[in-house]
Parts: sequence; C-alpha cells; structure tokens
Amino acid sequence: MSDAMKELLSILDLETLEHNLFRGRSPQVGWQRVFGGQVIGQALVAAQRTVDPLRHVHSLHGYFMRAGDPKVPIIYEVDRIRDGSSFTTRRVVGIQHGHAIFSLEASFQIEEAGLEHQKPRPLDLTPPEQLISDKDLKEQYLQNAPANIRRYWEQDRPIELKPLSLTHYFSREKLPPEQNVWIRATGPVPEDRAVQAAVLAYLSDMTLLDTSLYAHGRSIFDRDLQVASLDHAMWFHRPCRFDDWLLYTADSPSTSGARGFNRGAIYSRDGTLIASTAQEGLIRVHPVE
Repeated sequence: MSDAMKELLSILDLETLEHNLFRGRSPQVGWQRVFGGQVIGQALVAAQRTVDPLRHVHSLHGYFMRAGDPKVPIIYEVDRIRDGSSFTTRRVVGIQHGHAIFSLEASFQIEEAGLEHQKPRPLDLTPPEQLISDKDLKEQYLQNAPANIRRYWEQDRPIELKPLSLTHYFSREKLPPEQNVWIRATGPVPEDRAVQAAVLAYLSDMTLLDTSLYAHGRSIFDRDLQVASLDHAMWFHRPCRFDDWLLYTADSPSTSGARGFNRGAIYSRDGTLIASTAQEGLIRVHPVE
C-alpha cells in the first residue's frame, strides 16, 4: 500500500469530539487549499457515524462555500434531520475559522430489492494494462510540461489515473467535451461499505470538472483561469470494490455564466454501473498581466 493511500484512509477516520461533532485533518502536501473530494468524503464519514450501519448512503448533495485551509482541522457538525422506517437523512456542515466551508445532505436506505436496469458503459475502450503507466507518463512527458502540471502529476497520490487520451494535457485543440479515465486506489480498501463509499466519494471529484474545458481547448492549469468546484452530487447505485480498475466516464452538456456543468458515471471493469455524479464548477477567465 502506498503511503498516500495509508494517509487517505487515515484522514477519512475522523476524530469524534462530541455527540454529532467530528474533526478531520488534511494531508500536509503543500496544497494551497483542501481537495474537494476530501471534504466530500470526510463529511460523508461524519454523517455515517450517526446512522445505523445497516443503512447505506444512496445519494449526497454538497455545496462548496469557501476554500478549505489544509493547515487547520475541519470541524464537521451533523444534524440528524430524520430517521424514518426505511430512509435516514443527515445534514453536515464543515467549519473552519468560524465559517462554513462546505455543506452536505445525504440520504441512507435499508437494503431493498426492486426493478433493475442500467446504462451500459462505453464499448471498445483500451484496457488499463495497455495504457501508459503513471511512472512512464512522468518519465516521458513531464520533463517538458509546465511547472504546475509537473507538480500535480509528480505528487504521491492515493488514486492512480489512466486517461484514455492525453491530448488535452499537451495541446490547445478544441475537443468534444467528454472523457474516459481508468481509475484505481493505490492500495487495498477495507471490506467496509461505509469506508468504500467514502473513498468513492473522494475520487468522484477527480477529473470531472476538467471535462467542461475540453470544448474550449483549455486546462485547469491555465494561469488565466480561476477554476473551482461549486457543488457536487452523487448517487450510489451498487456496492463498490477496489480490487480492480474502475472506469470514470464524463461529459459536459454546457458551459455558461462563468460555470461549467459536468456529468459522470463510475463503472466496474465488468461494466456494472456503481455510481453517477454531477458537478457544476466556477470557470472564470482573468486577464494575465
């Protein structure tokens, strides 16, 4: 298991301070702000700590209100909105420096049988074993990449990514606003549905917002762009295992009003639809001096 994966599982194991009150920390890796997926995952863990373990999250909706400070712990306060006969609802607020930085509502349900169908995953995709490895990518391409891109890719990360296409990283070509990325944890994840859901929530914030920039030949690393997640929604359809690669597909139906809207779907390698996501992000263009 990589050190980064150990650290991820550690930061998702929140400290209980009081009834409905939890404290989370951030990895000290030099980031200027807390990664959005971390806040989503930690807020979900806080909610799960107040829910019957036989009830599993089926949806969450979150809003990012302020950038998180990685040097300061985040306090998560849980509001036990409702405990019904089949569903449980929780609201969580993440707090730093006396202000809310993130809010989350999550719904949990007992296991039930019912009708089933799913949209199939894209076909004829190159399997992850035939794509360039993370190590080779760094060795072959990063030496000529801008410094901010090198810093991003050179970090030891708990999640490994293998995009089906690298064109958007190295060109200004305007591309269809869609992408496919193989994604996996760099170490084992416990056989605990609550932990697995939190890790899935963490990685669901990766690559999604990038999709709305493809149609414009732009990158989140462009110096004249201010890019940040505004909200994030996720629906958990089926249990997830992390012993193999997952496929994260995404498309962007629209950018307008300095915002980009993106939709995603996470599949297991065998094509089982595990979760769906939606996110709107700020995409503000500033003149470069």
